[in-house]
Amino acid sequence: MIPRYTPRDFEALWSAERRFQAWFDIELAACEAMERAGLVPEGTAAKVRPFRDRLDAARIDEIERTTRHDVIAFLTHVEELAGEPARWLHRGMTSSDVLDSALALQMTEAVDSLLARMDGLLEAFRGRIQEHRKTPAMGRSHGIHAEPVSFGLILAGHYAELKRGRDRLAAVRPEIAVGKIAGAVGSYAHLTPTIEAEALGALGLTPETAATQVVARDRHAMLHAVLGVVAAGIERFATNVRHWQRTEVGEAEEHFKVGQKGSSAMPHKRNPVLTENLCGLARVVRAAVTPGLENVALWHERDISHSSVERMLLPDATATLAFMLDRCTSVIRDLVVYPEKLRANLERTGGLWASEGVLLALVGKGLGRQEAYVLVQRNAMKAFAGEGDFRALLKADADVASRLGADVIDAQFDLEHALAKVDAIIDRVLA
Repeated sequence: MIPRYTPRDFEALWSAERRFQAWFDIELAACEAMERAGLVPEGTAAKVRPFRDRLDAARIDEIERTTRHDVIAFLTHVEELAGEPARWLHRGMTSSDVLDSALALQMTEAVDSLLARMDGLLEAFRGRIQEHRKTPAMGRSHGIHAEPVSFGLILAGHYAELKRGRDRLAAVRPEIAVGKIAGAVGSYAHLTPTIEAEALGALGLTPETAATQVVARDRHAMLHAVLGVVAAGIERFATNVRHWQRTEVGEAEEHFKVGQKGSSAMPHKRNPVLTENLCGLARVVRAAVTPGLENVALWHERDISHSSVERMLLPDATATLAFMLDRCTSVIRDLVVYPEKLRANLERTGGLWASEGVLLALVGKGLGRQEAYVLVQRNAMKAFAGEGDFRALLKADADVASRLGADVIDAQFDLEHALAKVDAIIDRVLA
């Protein structure tokens, strides 16, 4: 994580201070459950709890330079603070009971924050969809003019994709809200499933169904995959904004704020820097997907090949996506749309977008599809070459005119007819 792309709440979430507090919370919850089971003297957790806010990350790091073991360094520091009662902490537990359960707390907090941001992004999209549900635009395939849509419909497609991403993120939350307090190899040799369930349940977690020394990493891999898919959806929208802002297109652009500068050399420049940034950051989030998958295959009951990866990539991927969601929300909220340029681009090819309608009309009059295709295409290619207006060429083509009257040809160029179903689609998306 670097400050430039890290929201403050994620900086705090993934800080050493928050991590050690989460470890402390796991130890206390386990201690309380063991008190109820009669394994630890009653009142132990209450005696230790006041020292939670006195944890010193620098002191723990100092101890770790000697122990070369982070959890032992943490427990040593707690004993320094709390004294004799702290000796009952960690009874029957292994380091991963603390590490994995605390990580689950941090991951679920991260997901909750991402979900809140996604809700804000979707709401911003809804407003712009409604604003432009009837704004005509040219649909493109392969970057080439296809058939008319509305700008609201284009945005609705992005909304639907991001909504699916939000649903996936919500669905993965229960998968990663899982911890373990099951001992060295998950066998409860010195603990019980009841102690584990009570301790984890007090913190909003559920037990791993069949733990080894660790919580299974397919859960974390799924989180990375979902983060990558959400980032890809943002990138698709950002890519479209970059295209719309091209000088030759000019249909929409990022809001250019007062005092903003586009180039150190060229004062006229207004560049799509925010969306270019989003495309770059999407690569960072996606880059964590493969290492997340590779973390699944650990030796036997556990090795630590996954640990270093997670220390880097879970904070990076979640914080970067949070930044992306914030930035994407501002982009869509402030996006400057030019309806007149959208309409001008739609009309740029002189109605070539009506070619399919003419094709279907000819088929409806009994002509074979491929033969009808040839008739329409030969007139379309003349229009492309600047040899006339497409509609006029069709009316002047004897093979076409003998089958279709002028009124039928004109009907295929009716923009209202082309966009007649747009409202229904948008309503379905926003339902």
